[in-house]
Amino acid sequence: MSFEHLTDSCLADHIGEGGLSDETLTRMLMAAAPAHDRLCQLVESGGLPALSAVRDSDDLAPWRALAEDWRGRLDHVIVLGTGGSSLGGQVLYALSDRGFGPALGGPRLHFLDNVDPDTMASLLGALDLTRCGLVMISKSGGTAETLAQIAVLLPAFEAALGAAALRDHVVAVSEPNDGPLSQIARRAGLTCFDHDPRIGGRFSVFSVVGALPALLAGLDFAALRRGGEKVLGATLTATKVEAVQPAIGAAIAVGLLQDRQVTQSVAMTYEDRLAKLGLWYRQLWAESLGKDGTGTTPLRALGTADHHSQLQLYLAGPRDKMFTLIMPACAGQGATMDAGLTRAVGADVLAGRPLGDLLDASARATADTLARNGRPVRRLVLERVDETVLGALMMHFMLETILAADLLGVNAFDQPAVEEAKVMTRQYLAGQAP
Repeated sequence: MSFEHLTDSCLADHIGEGGLSDETLTRMLMAAAPAHDRLCQLVESGGLPALSAVRDSDDLAPWRALAEDWRGRLDHVIVLGTGGSSLGGQVLYALSDRGFGPALGGPRLHFLDNVDPDTMASLLGALDLTRCGLVMISKSGGTAETLAQIAVLLPAFEAALGAAALRDHVVAVSEPNDGPLSQIARRAGLTCFDHDPRIGGRFSVFSVVGALPALLAGLDFAALRRGGEKVLGATLTATKVEAVQPAIGAAIAVGLLQDRQVTQSVAMTYEDRLAKLGLWYRQLWAESLGKDGTGTTPLRALGTADHHSQLQLYLAGPRDKMFTLIMPACAGQGATMDAGLTRAVGADVLAGRPLGDLLDASARATADTLARNGRPVRRLVLERVDETVLGALMMHFMLETILAADLLGVNAFDQPAVEEAKVMTRQYLAGQAP
């Protein structure tokens, strides 16, 4: 496997009363066994295309053709979408762009996942739309925020390019229905890639939703799927639930909630390229599990930055958190710290060391300190950070979330409570008092 899943420091035998007892873990794994069986049956029967998409390859050709065309002639691409229509793509794009432009060449991607009018005005003032592409993503085709973005940007693109040239600069992704986005694409003569209606947004990273940003960034999307398929395959072929790493993670999280009142789940990543992964995980876990009065609250943190803003609370605050530290193999990597400068100011421990040594030592020290203070912490230690490893990691979290939902007795794939706020938003826009 391309990462290790180390969970000993979530157990009472290792960290004391803040951890899960062996009895509870055994009970939770026994409950996870039928959940694992149901998951396997659902995948093999074709009932979970969000997961089985990692086995596909014949759907890539049209997406690759678009990406190759745009990479050769455009400077920027604006990606419209919100929630799951955006976050997965942002996670993948971060492999190429550390904030200074795409390292693999091609256009720079800009993800607009909010409807802040100031951001929209700034973008329109900064970009030459004749050198831009536009990707419009909405599963249903009727997401109000995405339609609002389209209603501003599509006319701006038409004014800059002319109606006939829109099809060379704008594409849509939506369900094959007669929804608003499909209608917009059809009327403008635009390509509209099908969004599988059976794949929810937060589970869509292995579909066209993740493929377009990844391919535009020059990434190997097939490798991402291979990484996901490796974890999926190991899960489906396991004969004992004790060998299923996502089931172990789900059992620990739900067991800690039920027996230790651990109501928050902190995902701390230790590399800037993985910072967006925490935001993706936050939606996946929260929207899948937060139902019927149950679930745990996911929190995103970034090491080492949040050592200086959150660690005091983590170590000395309420004992209501489980920690997941995502730690890349970074020891011995990076630029060397100047020995003369560091020794001159008494920082001999840094002298002549590569920067990765400090990041690695900080991550390991934080995990150990959390454990010594009785805080349940697991470590996901990555061999490296690339498409294959990221695909494996994202598949692990998706499987873990689905199994945790089964253990909690909720549906991982709906979000009924969100609809109330959407209805009220429309009432406000219509001038109607709720």
